[in-house]
Amino acid sequence: MPKNGKKDGKKGAKSREASSSRNGGDYPRHSVSPGEKMVLAAVDADQSEHYTRKKDVEEELEVQRQRIQDLQARQYAENKQGLLIVLQAMDTGGKDGTIKHVFSGVNPQGCRVSSFKAPNPEEANHDFLWRYHKSVPARGRIGIFNRSHYEDVLVVRVKNLVPEEVWRARYGLINDFEYNLTRGGIAVIKFYLHISKDEQKRRLESRLADPDKRWKFSTNDIKERAFWDDYQVAFEDAINNTSTEYAPWYVVPANKKWYRNLVVARTIANTLEAMDPKFPPAEPGLEKISIPD
Repeated sequence: MPKNGKKDGKKGAKSREASSSRNGGDYPRHSVSPGEKMVLAAVDADQSEHYTRKKDVEEELEVQRQRIQDLQARQYAENKQGLLIVLQAMDTGGKDGTIKHVFSGVNPQGCRVSSFKAPNPEEANHDFLWRYHKSVPARGRIGIFNRSHYEDVLVVRVKNLVPEEVWRARYGLINDFEYNLTRGGIAVIKFYLHISKDEQKRRLESRLADPDKRWKFSTNDIKERAFWDDYQVAFEDAINNTSTEYAPWYVVPANKKWYRNLVVARTIANTLEAMDPKFPPAEPGLEKISIPD
């Protein structure tokens, strides 16, 4: 099994390059190349290409949503390939909002969201990947992980829940897990929604100020915020050790929610297009059939 993303890498790179050329621009934008030393502090969470306001991206976002809908319909009918989308972020990073705005209009029969909190007793009695593997999408489906198997190299590291030799060995196990999925026809793409610490503060304050949003606020958010720097290091290491040709990471500037949505939608649409799903052939002789009265 590969550890560095090189096996079958040329095929994956060519697929993404082909998708980029079809859609113009230097996409896939914001991807982390295997072996690249990505530093989150060097990524401007406010960047938004040439766009300056939400109105600038509304038409383009709708184009990308429609592409996702059309390609997902083909994928569902073909029933040969699946797509796993992983969303990770700091608290208030926008995982829920991304799902809401990017997948608006997608046929729910072919799409499922799975969220992961602290493991229950049954899950804790299995290997750390057991509960995630159960939620992997079948062929013909899109699966979205709202948090994921990466929590087992993030929160467990920051909170010292397991020794370093345990969580560090999981990078290789995660790469093997994702490689195995791709060999079985399930493509994998992963997004880290990158917000600044100041933006997180603004979003937490907004929740407190709005009675209709207070249900989203927890005093635990303040406790977790104290670990900001530790989480940044943990995310950097996780992304740098597990961004592969077959399961790439995208670090998405996410201070501007509308730009975040566009980048994620565009990347998903490009990935589906590179997968090239096709409607299955019709039954022979249908052109001769007449529907009786």
